[in-house]
This record gives sequence, structure tokens and C-alpha cells, in this order.
Amino acid sequence: MTLDEVAKIAGVSPSTVSRAVRSPELVSKATLTAVLQAIDETSYVPNRAASNLASNRSGTVAAVIPAISYSVFADTVHGLEEVLSEAGMQLFLGATGYDLDREEQLVRAFLGRRPDGIIMVGSHHSPATRELLRRSRIPVVETWDWSDDPIGSLVGFSNGDAFEQIVDFVISRGYRHPTFGGWLAGADSRASARRDAFRDTVTRQLPGEQIRILDTGGRGISVEAGRWLLDRALADHPETDVLVCASDIFATGALLEAQARGLRVPDDIALTGFGDFELSQHLSPALTTIQTPDDEIGRRAGQLIIERTADLDAKPVSIDLGFTLIVRDSA
Repeated sequence: MTLDEVAKIAGVSPSTVSRAVRSPELVSKATLTAVLQAIDETSYVPNRAASNLASNRSGTVAAVIPAISYSVFADTVHGLEEVLSEAGMQLFLGATGYDLDREEQLVRAFLGRRPDGIIMVGSHHSPATRELLRRSRIPVVETWDWSDDPIGSLVGFSNGDAFEQIVDFVISRGYRHPTFGGWLAGADSRASARRDAFRDTVTRQLPGEQIRILDTGGRGISVEAGRWLLDRALADHPETDVLVCASDIFATGALLEAQARGLRVPDDIALTGFGDFELSQHLSPALTTIQTPDDEIGRRAGQLIIERTADLDAKPVSIDLGFTLIVRDSA
């Protein structure tokens, strides 16, 4: 179905149909009603390509995230989509699987489609990806991290500071033999920042204490990997009195494994997580964790993209949304 055919059915000119689709406020109510009825009858889909070429805008924004299945990133995407849809912009998603090569491929593919802006989870990228983004001449917003050298704008928080706070907390509660558990084999710089903060805080707070770090390796990020972490902590470091997990996913698995073994949490071993997933407050005992501003990260990133597409000369900004220590019964 073509524009001319819709115009014929509506009894108006093709230019009037185009005007009604692009700027409905510029046509009369009767004309708009006739055009919309004709579009509905014919299932006509406006071709945006020509208008996009004329305006040099695509009406789209690309977001590159580690994984769609994790609730924290799903919440960020939800906040982002809400803001962008209100502005009439469409969101494209790509998942890297924590692979820097895959991230570079996605960035190349998205930039080839000329989005109006691009949103990245994380601030650690390959040199090629950084160069692609810097040369793109479109608004770039990095999220979920903190950096002294962002590519464009930045919305997030310091993963290192957050993990330092939770380690300080468990030590203040009297735990003296903490073990870190997480996935360090992938290209997740945020997990590495949490590990480094664990090491530095234990070194500062407990001089001479062994630094215990467990990596799930090929097991990745899963509840089953969390069960494995508790198993290894008990086998390799039986003195462990608190397992400090890099994610609530791990902490959930560790809690299930502890209960299967008849261990009391936190009496026999304490557990902490990171992320404050919805399930975390409903576990028994509920998880002590770090609450992150998942939805707000998406909303603020979307707002920055909209503002900067309206003013390409606007200076990039860095917005620290912080984090919150949530104290519950697991530690």
C-alpha cells in the first residue's frame, strides 16, 4: 500500500497525508480523522527513510548491554525505553555476553544504521570500540560504572566504592575471615572493580589476613555457580565466616547450598550479595546487599540522549547516582 493510495481513499493529496503523519497538529481535525481512517483501513506503514534522510535523524537509539536476562539490566532497559518512547524514539538492543569482541561488533553494526545516540553498559571497552564511539559524532552515554575518562556522558556509580562499603560493614559486624566469590573470567570490569575493592579493604581493615578470592570461571553467573562458590569456600577456606558475593545471583545459590547442608545463615556462615534483586528480600534469611539504581540509570541515560540530540554542542556530563547498603538478616 502506497502513500498515493492512502491519499486517494482519504480524499486528500499525498502531501497532506505526509503532513498528517509527520505533524498532525498542522492539519484540520476532519482531515486528520480521514487520513487516520484510511491508514487503518489499508494497514499503511509510513516509510520513515526519506524523512530520516532529510532531517539527518533516525529516531532510534542503540543500547549495548551485557545480558538481557539479568533483572538489573532489564530494569535499566525498562527505564530507558519509557523515556525514549515518550519522545517518539525507538530503542534497539544488543547483548555482548561480557565479550569485548562481541561488543565491538555490535557497536559497528549499530553505528552503520545511524542511530541518534548510543548507550553502553560499562566504561571499559576495547581500543577499537572507544575509537568508534569517539568518532561517531553522536551522543554516547556510558552507564553502570564510573570513570575519570568517559567517552561522552556517564550515568552510574562506583562499583569499587560500593563493594568497599559492604566489606567495611561485614568487618564492623565482627567477621574476620571473609572470602570473595564472583565471576572474573569474562570482560566484566565491574566485577574486577568489586574484587579489587574487596582485596584493598581487607588489607586495610585486617592487616595480615589472607586474601581469599574464588572465581566461578567457566561456570559464569548463575545460581548453580553460587552453590559451587559456597562448596569451594568451605573446602578450600574452611575458616571463612562470611562469603561476600559479587552478585545476588551467587548469594542466592550459596544460601540454597548452605541450607541443603544444614548450615545456619548467618550463624555458621554469613552471606552478602550485590544488586538487590527482587527475590533477595524474600529469601529466608533475606540478603544483605547493595541496592543499585537500575531503573533510574536507564531513565537518566535516556534523558541525556534526548537533550543532546536537541543540542549536539552540549557538553557531556557525569551523573553519580550512588548506591545503598541494604542490611538484612544474612549477615
